[in-house]
Amino acid sequence: MVTIKSIEIYKSPIPLKEPFKISLGILTHAENVIVRINSSNGMTGYGECSPFMMINGESMDTCFVVAQYLAKILKGKNPLDIPSCTLAMDSVIYANSSIKSAFDIALYDIAAQHAGIPLYAFLGGNKNKKIITDYTVSIDAPQKMAEDAAKIKANGFQVIKVKLGQPEKDVERIRLIRAAVGIEIPVRIDANQGWDVPTAISILNQLAPYNIQHCEEPIPRWNYMELAGIRKQSPIKIMADESCCDHHDAKRLLDLEACDYFNVKLGKSSGISKALKILQMAEANGIKIQIGGFLESRLAFTAAAHLALASETIIYYDFDTPLMFMEDHVTGGISYDSKGVVTVPDTPGLGAGVDETYLKGLVKASSF
Repeated sequence: MVTIKSIEIYKSPIPLKEPFKISLGILTHAENVIVRINSSNGMTGYGECSPFMMINGESMDTCFVVAQYLAKILKGKNPLDIPSCTLAMDSVIYANSSIKSAFDIALYDIAAQHAGIPLYAFLGGNKNKKIITDYTVSIDAPQKMAEDAAKIKANGFQVIKVKLGQPEKDVERIRLIRAAVGIEIPVRIDANQGWDVPTAISILNQLAPYNIQHCEEPIPRWNYMELAGIRKQSPIKIMADESCCDHHDAKRLLDLEACDYFNVKLGKSSGISKALKILQMAEANGIKIQIGGFLESRLAFTAAAHLALASETIIYYDFDTPLMFMEDHVTGGISYDSKGVVTVPDTPGLGAGVDETYLKGLVKASSF
C-alpha cells in the first residue's frame, strides 16, 4: 500500500503589485501556505491555500498551526484514499476550509500522478472548452476605477470584474466604467456583502441599463431569505459566493431559490473533494458555476483550472490574482496569454510545483 511518508508546510507571503481593495478591507500581500506531501512510492503532491480573515476566519498563521495537526493525522495514511483522508481531517478539527484545501489539492496531485494522467482527466474531464479569466478592478474612486477598467481592456482582457460595496458611489462607478470601456465587453460585479437589502434592490435596478453579467454576494452572507427576495426583484442575475461554501450551503440556496449561480472556490469548499459535491448539486438543478479563488498563486489556480475542465457546469472563470503578484515562484502550472486565455498542463497530476530555492527561503514547520 502507498503511504504518506512525510509532509512539509511553508508560509508563503507574496507582495502584490498594487493594494487589492474590496468592501471588506485592503490587502497588500497574499499570505499563503504551501503544503508538500511525499508518498512512499516517490511521488510528491503540492497544495496551497490563501486564507482570508474577513471571509473564512483563517490567516496564514492559523493555517500554519492547523496544518501541523493535520499532518500528524495524515502521515502514514494512503494518499490515494482521498475520502478517508478527508474524513480524518474533518475528525480532528472543524471548518478551517482553507488549509484543508491545500492538503486536498496535494492528495489529488499524487492520485492523478499515480494514475499517470493529468488531474483534469483523473476527474473525468477533457480539453473541449476554453478558459478565459476576467481581470478585477479593485474598489476605489469612480474615475480611478474607470481608468483601471480601460487599461484592462486595452491590455487585451475580454472580461472585467468590478468590486463594489460602497453604495454611495457604486452606480457612478459602473456608469463611468461603461463610458470608458463601452457596453459590449462583459462586466460582472461583486459587492462582497457591502449592501443592505433596500440598497441592493435599488442599486441593482439602477444598474439594469449597463449590461451587467451577474452580481456576486450583494448582502451579508447569512441572509439567505432576503437574498431570495432580492433575486426576485433584480434585473441582474445573482451569484452566491460567501454564502456558498459547501454542499450544505448549496442545498439551502437551492431550496430557497436564492440565486442564479454559485461561485466555487477551493479555499471555501475545503478543496476538490467537497467542491465536486457542489458541482453535482448544481448540475442536477440547472445552476451554472463560476470558479475562482482568493489570492492563491498559479499553484492552487492550476488545481481550479483542472476542475474547470472536468465540468460543463462551470462556465465563468475568475483566475486573475496570480497576475497581480510581484513574484511568481511556481514551476509548470497554468499559463495565460495576452487575452486572458488560460492553458492547463497535460503532465500527470497537477503539473505544477514550487521553485526549490524559493522554498528554502520560507518559514517551514518541523517536518512530519
